[in-house]
Amino acid sequence: MPQLRMALAQVDTTVGDLDGNADLVSAWTKRALGEGAHLVVFPELTLTGYPPEDLVLRRSYVAASRAALQRLARRLDDEGAGEIAVVVGYLDSSPEPSPAVGRPAGEPQNTAAVLWRGEVVARYAKHHLPNYGVFDEYRYFVPGNEFPVLRLHGVDIGLIICEDLWQDGGPVAIARAAGVGLLVCPNGSPYERGKSYHRDELCARRAAEAGATIGYVNLVGGQDELVFDGDSLVVDPSGRVLARAELFEETLLVVDLDLPAATGTLTGPVDARDGTTMTITRRVLAERPLPAYQPRQPTVAARPEPAAELYTAVVTGTRDYVRKNGFRSVVLGLSGGIDSALVATIAVDALGADAVHTVAMPSVYSSAGSVADAAELSRRQGTHHQVISIQPMVDAYHAALADSGGLHGLAAENLQARVRGTLLMALSNEHGHLVLTTGNKSELATGFSTLYGDSAGGFAPIKDVSKTNVWALARWRNAEALRRGAVPPIPEEIIAKPPSAELAPGQLDSDRLPDYAILDAVLDDYVNHDMGRAELVAAGHGPAIVDRVIRLVDLAEYKRRQNPPGPKVTSKAFGRDRRLPITSRWREQGKPAN
Repeated sequence: MPQLRMALAQVDTTVGDLDGNADLVSAWTKRALGEGAHLVVFPELTLTGYPPEDLVLRRSYVAASRAALQRLARRLDDEGAGEIAVVVGYLDSSPEPSPAVGRPAGEPQNTAAVLWRGEVVARYAKHHLPNYGVFDEYRYFVPGNEFPVLRLHGVDIGLIICEDLWQDGGPVAIARAAGVGLLVCPNGSPYERGKSYHRDELCARRAAEAGATIGYVNLVGGQDELVFDGDSLVVDPSGRVLARAELFEETLLVVDLDLPAATGTLTGPVDARDGTTMTITRRVLAERPLPAYQPRQPTVAARPEPAAELYTAVVTGTRDYVRKNGFRSVVLGLSGGIDSALVATIAVDALGADAVHTVAMPSVYSSAGSVADAAELSRRQGTHHQVISIQPMVDAYHAALADSGGLHGLAAENLQARVRGTLLMALSNEHGHLVLTTGNKSELATGFSTLYGDSAGGFAPIKDVSKTNVWALARWRNAEALRRGAVPPIPEEIIAKPPSAELAPGQLDSDRLPDYAILDAVLDDYVNHDMGRAELVAAGHGPAIVDRVIRLVDLAEYKRRQNPPGPKVTSKAFGRDRRLPITSRWREQGKPAN
């Protein structure tokens, strides 16, 4: 059987940085060449970054992408990398205009190109376009219906892109008809908890359907709310994982393959078994198989435990959001509570302690223990820490409003949070820090936050992390420190204390919210799984708790619209995934309200 050494370049790109992304392709292609690879595959839309969203509707952006691809092909050849076949994702446009109503201007296509000896020798436009969750590809792209087959060193290779793997029929069915021995799949597949195992099952099933080995390469890094975990892998037609890359790390996964000799001749239109027809084309790059060589032992990286995986995802999302948006430092309020403690720890792990500024902002209701716990956390982690009492500012507000009746109850509590938010934004303006907010998903879901107060900021690292998972991540991070022989970064007093906003005497979260273990179970079913009231009760949740939680979640939609972005780590993140109207008379009682 012919041999082929394939490299999957699991890289971190930046949307809009065409020159920088081209440099990335050049550098990693040279690494692949140095490893003796004959083929290197980059992720989806590598040149433009993923997802470029409405940038794809600009003809100037499409043209810039096409020009960058041509320059890259020539550059690789000039740099001595012309004899390695390079598969790279970029933004293209359809070959001829379409009269179809509703298609975007310029007919953009999500495309992968094959570069060889200074030329673009093949282009494949994504056939299946996802339109669910975070994906809006029907808004942006038109599908491709051509299936190019490249013969390289005696092996027939086909191309698909991301969603083509997740849908039945289409190019996977065509791959079997064409008789390809290797099917390469560039991806921009965002991280979600547990998704890695679904990819394994999917790749195994599609490899069997195609009768071909699948090389799956995915992005790593963060792009706004999305986090990409890599998890690139190679699966043979029997479903066996031959190689796997480390999660959340830029790396080159190199694997030697024994593949069927190329014998296919079928060309022209073929039924894709999805209601469409795809046209098979062929191009020979190198007909003869390579001389036999000694294969390397492939890498099959182990998966981290779930808490480690989730923690690394939020660290990755935070690091890339800060770095890619040009910030050098962050600031956050450190209350002595578990949420801000975890966010500070994430920031230090993402950026280094010298880039993290923490501020304790006590009021008359802040306990001495909380102020001391915040200081101890800062001491352990080495952040730049200061204490600024908010009481003089709060008193000034009360004095200014005394003649109009003053502030009482919730209004007085929220004033404290808003003074803190104003202080942090002032420090941000003065010193160029990015403000990190510290609210978790349970709080955002139920509206247990103050607009223009604790929700004011530029990025929300634990926005998609439930309160119960906040505790789990804090305990895991401390345990990981102990395993390494280091001091736990989060004082145990912070983890053990009952949660409180400390905006009123003796206040606890449990005064206004159900126990978090109960609350998060209801929220998971209502928010992540879209269960209605009857389904929630049938699932075993108490009717009174269900009614209370539904009301809290529904009333807080206007608040969530004004929250900063944060890393998406679940299947239904607020903002990016879950999109509900603010103005609505629907109430989850089984029928619309009158």
